[in-house]
Amino acid sequence: MDIGTANDPMIDTNNDEESTLLTILDASSYQLHDLDSIEFPPTLTEIDLTANRLTKLDSRISHLSNLKKLSLRQNLFNDSGVEPISQWNTISGLEELVLRDNQLKKIPDVSIFKTLLIFDVSFNEITSMNGLSNASSTLKELYVSKNEVPKIEEIEHFHELQILELGSNRLRVIENLQNLTKLQELWLGRNRIKTIDLCGLKCIKKLSLQSNRLTSMKGLEECIALEEVYLSHNGITKMEGLSTLANLRVLDVSSNKLSAIEDIEKLTCLEDLWFNDNQLASLDGIAEAVSGSRQKLTTIYLEHNPCAKLSDYLTTLRQIFPNIEQIDSEVFA
Repeated sequence: MDIGTANDPMIDTNNDEESTLLTILDASSYQLHDLDSIEFPPTLTEIDLTANRLTKLDSRISHLSNLKKLSLRQNLFNDSGVEPISQWNTISGLEELVLRDNQLKKIPDVSIFKTLLIFDVSFNEITSMNGLSNASSTLKELYVSKNEVPKIEEIEHFHELQILELGSNRLRVIENLQNLTKLQELWLGRNRIKTIDLCGLKCIKKLSLQSNRLTSMKGLEECIALEEVYLSHNGITKMEGLSTLANLRVLDVSSNKLSAIEDIEKLTCLEDLWFNDNQLASLDGIAEAVSGSRQKLTTIYLEHNPCAKLSDYLTTLRQIFPNIEQIDSEVFA
């Protein structure tokens, strides 16, 4: 697989027509066991090796001083297979490292990457966040979902972090977030969390706590920047702590134990309300319950509630919400 020519589909050049510098190598989905047949031009800035069968790193990558992005996603790397990268000082300017969907059991040493912005070790077998304390404080996005992590730790120095993904782990407590003052997205679905504690953060815009063990929504009140909240598949019995969330656009409380729509009457930006699979018996009072967003609401899900069996169910909702575009699976032109 010779990629030594600029016409090879796996290589992109930069936008300067007079330049023949090769900057991007895309060798994804070739099921390669090694990279012996591939050339690595010294001008490469991005390498994508997604969906191959690689178990060890090619040492030639260590000489690419311009490299900014390296994706090793969906390969067969174990801890020893990626270990050499921690010594590759020539590529210490790397900004994005993707090790998603491999066979890692621990966080690799990335301490040499002083300007790292994106780090993804999701879909591995990692049992602890130990090692992240050595990662650069420049990090803006951290993905550790679908592992076996029991505790949020070693992230206190990530003052620039904007996205934290820890879904599908073994977390029981939300903790150690207080220093993440620029965090905008927090994804904690499919864990074992029982209470909401955002550690005083007021900057988060997107929050997911789907499929946990919540019985209460308390804990959201001070997070006034929230625009999207996902709390489906819990055991929540009452809507509360929402009236201060003036920027809220999307609220998903489906598949809980709710019998009334409450505490959102003052919200004026709500566009999507997911309330399906609950215990709402009647549509009486729903106009008042969502009065602040009656004109704004475009999508509402109430299916699999007792009220959805009423004969005038769709008609009533369309009268209440004049700009509605979707009710359950029914889309209106």
